[in-house]
Amino acid sequence: MLLLNHSKHKLECGTDEAGRGCLAGPVTAAAVILPNTFKNSILNDSKQLSEKKKTILKPIIENQALCYGIAHVFQEKIDSINILNASILAMHLSIDKLNKTPEFIIVDGNKFKPYKNIPHATIIKGDGKYLSIAAASVLAKTYRDLYMDKIHKEFPMYNWKQNKGYPTKEHRAAIKKYGITKYHRKSFKLLPEQLKLDL
Repeated sequence: MLLLNHSKHKLECGTDEAGRGCLAGPVTAAAVILPNTFKNSILNDSKQLSEKKKTILKPIIENQALCYGIAHVFQEKIDSINILNASILAMHLSIDKLNKTPEFIIVDGNKFKPYKNIPHATIIKGDGKYLSIAAASVLAKTYRDLYMDKIHKEFPMYNWKQNKGYPTKEHRAAIKKYGITKYHRKSFKLLPEQLKLDL
């Protein structure tokens, strides 16, 4: 059973990101503040949920949250500041988009940089422990997937609609065959034999 709050604050924001391990596309973060009355029996860490459940949950979270924000940080920025900093930046940008100022922030994982002067806690596997982080994980994942579906149409040979930019065998085989696109993260090891890849 996921818990509603970590702190005693009413406006507690959960934040999480999706797409950290991908070879292409943005890292996407969401921030969510849920009402204290929020209940949902299927909401869990997005990695534990089927595509169908995530699709069902997205509008429920959007309609029932007190507020939420979504932010993409794109591959050029990832390449210039590294994926960890880009993930934290995406979380900060998603919190910027909330129309209420959180009193406390709970973050999935163990790395975060202070946001303004708001107290925060990092929680390992937080998306499986707290509803607001789980809600943020669902929104980050679904919004990122929608973006990858959109750019799939531009470069269908990489099958991003299916692999969402993750390093699948098929995705790596396509990189080997067709080279890279403007959406690929050049700072990532795109192929096991990176030295042979002509960037």
